Amino acid sequence: MNQSMTVLQLKKNEDKRLRVGHLWVYSNEIDTKATPIKSLNAGELVELHSQSGRVLGTAYANPQSLICARVISTRPNQVLDEDYFVQRFESALALRTRLYAQPYYRFVFAEADRLPGLVIDRYADTCVVQITTAGMELAKAEILVALQKVLNPVSVLWRNDSSARAQEGLSSYIDDALGQVPEKVTIEEAGVRYTVPLFTGQKTGWFYDQAANRLRFRDYVKDASVLDVFAYLGGWGVGAAVAGAKSVICVDASASAAQLISGNAADNNVAEKVEVMQGDAFEAMKQLRDQGKTFDVVNVDPPAFIKRKKDLKNGQQAYQRINELAMRLLADDGILVSSSCSHHLYDDVFLRLLNRAAEKTGRQLQILEQRYQSPDHPVHPAIQETRYLKCTILRVQKR
Repeated sequence: MNQSMTVLQLKKNEDKRLRVGHLWVYSNEIDTKATPIKSLNAGELVELHSQSGRVLGTAYANPQSLICARVISTRPNQVLDEDYFVQRFESALALRTRLYAQPYYRFVFAEADRLPGLVIDRYADTCVVQITTAGMELAKAEILVALQKVLNPVSVLWRNDSSARAQEGLSSYIDDALGQVPEKVTIEEAGVRYTVPLFTGQKTGWFYDQAANRLRFRDYVKDASVLDVFAYLGGWGVGAAVAGAKSVICVDASASAAQLISGNAADNNVAEKVEVMQGDAFEAMKQLRDQGKTFDVVNVDPPAFIKRKKDLKNGQQAYQRINELAMRLLADDGILVSSSCSHHLYDDVFLRLLNRAAEKTGRQLQILEQRYQSPDHPVHPAIQETRYLKCTILRVQKR
């Protein structure tokens, strides 16, 4: 054993999840009498041991966090050096280049790519990096050098403003890491161009996790009237207009997003088909209902209504309400595409909420497709939280 690396010992039987591949250790799983975690520095590398003394691998620790350690390797004495990140990045790139002809995708998806606390989105020659843990924050220099070796980007942005950083005792900031990062970039998704704001956009700028679902959505919209709710930059709505929708209304609360939707529609020569409503989604949908509007296809892609377990009750009510409003706006035999990015909302519960919404509106449902996140957001089979996105396509009819 490397004597310079502190041992963190688990309680009896608390190694079961790790032995099947999970990467998280919770503070109540540590044998604090044998190995006091409070003495560790945030981000410090530790060697994980079972109670019997079996070496489980290397992790970085944070005594301030409920998830007090995250495994970086099953090997002992692993360090977060340049070689480590180059190896992981090359593995991540091999998957993405197999799947995508163009360089627009999530390049690194944290735990699912065995890089806990690290997310990287690629926009051709620009990368946006989001770090959410103290361990990865300490390795920023190594991350940047490895990224240059594997992708050789022209510019890199640290987009470290996630609320998750507060749980790790980290401050929030947005800063250039390499080169001069453009305020906006243009990406292409299956032939449709979108302008994406990197500094002020949601999350890391674009929601690559829905890319495959947005492409599938286009198969349902030909000659249809479409409503796109929580439209953000028009990924669903503008794509629908390009795919042959008769008319599209995009709803978003953000004034800047509304302007970009209009710009993206114009850039793709479908401005005459796309109308933008700026305002609260719930209120906008009620307004459309009061106006007697109906649509052939409605897409609802809200932010996470359930961010923590304590949000479950109110979040489930919000999902049910928004889908009730969507169903009231659907013409008979219409198509509803409903998504949830709350990993706390399980598939069976989501379907029950959709069914309750149908009951409230006097409708009946046929599930046509149950879809999940795009493959550049792979799922770690031992970590349920990596399988977070649900996208359900339904046929909605009168009872």
